[in-house]
Amino acid sequence: MTVALKFAIFGTGFWSRYQLAAWQELEGVECVAFYNRTRSTAEALAREFGVPAVYDDPEELVRHEKIDFMDIIAHVDVHSDLVHLAAKYKIPVICQKPMARDLETARKMVKACQEVGIPFMIHENWRYQYPIQQVKKALGEGEVGRPFRAHIIFANSAPVFENHPYLKELEEFIVADIGSHVLDTARFLFGEAKTLYCQTSQITSGIKGEDVATVMMEMGDGVTDTCSLSYASRVEHDRWNETYMMIECDNGCVELGPDYWVRVTTEKGTLAKRCIPPNYDWIDHDYYVVQSSIVPCNADLLRALQTGQPAPTSGEDNFETMRLVFAAYDSAQSGRVIAL
Repeated sequence: MTVALKFAIFGTGFWSRYQLAAWQELEGVECVAFYNRTRSTAEALAREFGVPAVYDDPEELVRHEKIDFMDIIAHVDVHSDLVHLAAKYKIPVICQKPMARDLETARKMVKACQEVGIPFMIHENWRYQYPIQQVKKALGEGEVGRPFRAHIIFANSAPVFENHPYLKELEEFIVADIGSHVLDTARFLFGEAKTLYCQTSQITSGIKGEDVATVMMEMGDGVTDTCSLSYASRVEHDRWNETYMMIECDNGCVELGPDYWVRVTTEKGTLAKRCIPPNYDWIDHDYYVVQSSIVPCNADLLRALQTGQPAPTSGEDNFETMRLVFAAYDSAQSGRVIAL
């Protein structure tokens, strides 16, 4: 019988309940403690989920609780401190995206974990969305041939600033937020980028950062990939948490459209299949496709912890996504194509 790995969650805000619910879908893992700066928030969630211990000091938690890994779901501004705490106590660590506010901080986080030999993983679940996995599968089967051009679109009119007013104060917004997901998905599908060019816009009034961005990349395997990001687009296919794709190949095309339809077109015609994500009773259906992807992501992270093998979304891997995020800001500011 496999002994369950015990872990603690650091940060008990909005996403923590869904992250914990997703862990509870898996065997071989048990949450034993919460840390949150505001103790009462952690206590309320602990009562709801039956988690026995609550702390408002993260170092006190790691000194007193015997845990096999840390799961950081706190604000990005404390990611570095908590990852370095994990390194200090040699505890494997999972961290939410984006890894850090700047590339040098991300580099130091990866290095700190490498130096003490602990696994460092990023909870990058976007690539685990079931429809996106089916796109990857269709490309891998080879019938459509070699991709040469792709367009990945996340564009909608979701009231993100009404629902999360603090986002108005971010000077770097959509590229760091959704862009970190979408650029990682581009890497997942097409490999590493050679060059990158980005333009950004601020369409919504009263915000500090960009809410529209277009990123064009030359990918290593010969794909020209354009990633379109927007929270200012009111369109017919307005599904705020869905990602759309068109991937042109030398023998056909793979498309991911609204309501999870994947279409594969070759000279034989078009095969269309609706790839509906798995459902769980704890999901907030405003976040359906996103939250359902947490379970397979967590399953891969757990497998890596159990076997000692690298996770697909290791810190080292996600650092390459962070390179794209900050290269996009460099390009938008300078107007230059960035060589990577």
